[in-house]
Amino acid sequence: MNRAGLAYAVGAYVLWGFLPVYFIALAPSGPIEIVAWRILLSLVFCALLLSVTRTWRPFIALLRDRRVVLTMGLAGVLIFINWQTYVYATVTDQVVEAALGYFINPIVTVFLGVIVLRERLNAVQWTAVGISILAVVVLAFGYGQLPWIALVLAFSFGFYGLIKKRVGPRVDAVSGLTLETVWLAPLAGAQLVFVAMTSGLTMGTAGAGHTTLLLLAGAITAIPLLLFAAASRRLPLIQMGFIQYFAPFIQFLVGVFVLHEPMPFERWIGFALVWVALVVLTFDAVRSARASRRVVDDVAELT
Repeated sequence: MNRAGLAYAVGAYVLWGFLPVYFIALAPSGPIEIVAWRILLSLVFCALLLSVTRTWRPFIALLRDRRVVLTMGLAGVLIFINWQTYVYATVTDQVVEAALGYFINPIVTVFLGVIVLRERLNAVQWTAVGISILAVVVLAFGYGQLPWIALVLAFSFGFYGLIKKRVGPRVDAVSGLTLETVWLAPLAGAQLVFVAMTSGLTMGTAGAGHTTLLLLAGAITAIPLLLFAAASRRLPLIQMGFIQYFAPFIQFLVGVFVLHEPMPFERWIGFALVWVALVVLTFDAVRSARASRRVVDDVAELT
């Protein structure tokens, strides 16, 4: 196993797992202001990275590709929806439901593969999808409504991942985030104007510690993405698949044991069903990886 890749992957997902603690520490900032600063400061941080790594030329070359620019604009819209929903969930004590969204996300990704890419699922994968749908029904019954935060997070990030897959290796992590935040910068500016005209901006008004934390939003957004990109180049997809559950599991623990969010019986049942579906998907992925490896080994022996 590539130790550096493992360290990068664990670092990325652990940082994402503790992200709710960071957003809660930004009180009294509201979700609209937090996301706006997150976009603008991420853009600044990415621009600094492009300067330090001297990669402005490849980035400018990307700007000449109209299809890539428009695609990253769509990706930006999806990540904006994801960020806004996630921060709203965090600051309104709904971290457990946000964690559910990222537990559901791998299953949504499989589902999108069927609907959008016309991929075919085997019986085991259909079983996992069926169990996850049952979990949503159970959770909806327990909540008295659909767990919309979890579903918005799962589907927005699922479509975001689909778009990033379409772009492929042509756009690296820093260039991609830079393009996305360039598209979102006018919206972020409008959000700050709205907050300033209504409740008032908190940047610089809630103490030096709060201001410092808010100014770190760009780095805290970009660093896990860079670690994730570095890990993806070094680790097989199956290993990345296992490690991705670190983030929602940590978020779940934060919501239940740190923030003491309620976990009625129906919610435990719903989460248990989601975890069963993930076990089924993981089993199928491991089985497929082993089968592929055997085929490669057999071909190598024949040659």
